[in-house]
Amino acid sequence: MQTNPPSDCPLCPRLVAFRHKAQKEHPDWHNGPVNNWGSEAPALLIVGLAPGLRGANRTGRPFTGDYAGDLLYDTLKKFGLAQGEYAAAPDDSLRLTGALIVNSVRCVPPQNKPTGEEIKTCRRFLTNTINANPQARAFFALGRIAHDSLLSALGIPRSRMPFGHAAVHQLGEGRVLVDSYHCSRYNTNTGRLTADMFESAMGLAAKYAKAG
Repeated sequence: MQTNPPSDCPLCPRLVAFRHKAQKEHPDWHNGPVNNWGSEAPALLIVGLAPGLRGANRTGRPFTGDYAGDLLYDTLKKFGLAQGEYAAAPDDSLRLTGALIVNSVRCVPPQNKPTGEEIKTCRRFLTNTINANPQARAFFALGRIAHDSLLSALGIPRSRMPFGHAAVHQLGEGRVLVDSYHCSRYNTNTGRLTADMFESAMGLAAKYAKAG
């Protein structure tokens, strides 16, 4: 069961071209699909959107190297889902405890906007990750695209479970989905998402992940 794409994944031509462009401009960057990162047998799956150009696309680790990681990892540590020091680099001492991060799209998209076809094409890796982790009790979706792609991967009609910040959705079989606005700098700068709002939503996900 392939939960991560190959380093030279050819599935999305537009994303491949964008990767190659970045490789020429920044040959010392990761510039490739970004793998899942976190604990083995996690109770919580955190579903993101896609690597940021100067974040995970540069460092090779989800949410590492840009503002979104500052807020995400600080909040995970508050709930005992991460330990160590986050230094915005893949060789820091940060480790996840009971959580795994998986992006809906594994390669950086132009302007941080994957197409619907790219999301659909890359969904096989999200589906395989879910299937490889039957012990996961909770899902934490960062943004509407992550929410929608996760529901599609689970075979659940989106109309049954509309996205909403801090919304809790019962998925059946003892599994729960908690939504949050994405922890991007844009959302925090515009006030759409505050640190307290994010902490509140993460707290719900942590509670369900640790239940039972």
